[in-house]
Amino acid sequence: MPLEMNREVFITCAVTGSGGTQDRSPHVPRSPEQIANSAIAAAKAGAAVVHCHVRDPETGAPSRDLGLYREVTDRIRDSETDVVLNLTAGMGGDIVFGGTESPFPTVAGTDMVGATERVAHVAECLPEICTLDCGTMNFAEADYVMTNTPGMLQAMGKMMTDLGVKPEIEAFDTGHLWYAKQLVKDGILEPNALVQLCMGVPWGAPDDLNTFMAMVNNVPDEWTFSAFALGRNQMAYVAASVLAGGNVRVGLEDNLWLDKGVLAENWQLVERAATIVENLGARVIGPEEVRAKLGLTKRAPVAK
Repeated sequence: MPLEMNREVFITCAVTGSGGTQDRSPHVPRSPEQIANSAIAAAKAGAAVVHCHVRDPETGAPSRDLGLYREVTDRIRDSETDVVLNLTAGMGGDIVFGGTESPFPTVAGTDMVGATERVAHVAECLPEICTLDCGTMNFAEADYVMTNTPGMLQAMGKMMTDLGVKPEIEAFDTGHLWYAKQLVKDGILEPNALVQLCMGVPWGAPDDLNTFMAMVNNVPDEWTFSAFALGRNQMAYVAASVLAGGNVRVGLEDNLWLDKGVLAENWQLVERAATIVENLGARVIGPEEVRAKLGLTKRAPVAK
């Protein structure tokens, strides 16, 4: 893919994530009402897409509860705020081994379920986009593996495509892009794929620019890509992605800080990203333009 600045950029806000950040900032939303309100505020600040996980409202722990997903999506849709809904489908693929000498049985934190259950909330809520983590990787903690086998990705990808929900390929390394291209070749994903380049997530692709450009150069010309980096490099990657021809993602899933010592809210991160995009000479586009660009159909509220 040639390096050509993107002049029409959409912003995704990753509202809460599934990491253990809920006790590190009071602004990380937990309840469906808090998540929805934060997503709505992000949309009003310029996010065309909101990427949502759900959490246990009491503990803040990540959850796959269908009722929580339904409440979040209902609240956003009922608010009549125009925004593209993007739900995670990354939960349900976690293995935590018992240690280097006794890996089995697995221990607390393991959450491995079948493809249908991993996509159940997508079928229930019918967002316009859902994520597809396109590979297995060691993920931060010593004995935790994020597990997405080729067979699981084939099954989940087909379910998403059949539901009319566009998968957002989450690529944490170049091999994930390699397999995503195979899913397109096999007819499981549509040729005009959407991919999120995930930079600086231990232990995937580091967030240096050489690695980033290796990722960008592995994205087919007919695909649309977005990118983000964790922590203090979040805003630097807003600029980097636009300059490389992509779109951008910000939000409390990836970074808690607005400035040194200043905890952020989602809408503030979106507002700052929009300023960077516009100062580069690009235009921030809205949800209707994103739907046209990606071939999405806005879903009406689903009957209860």
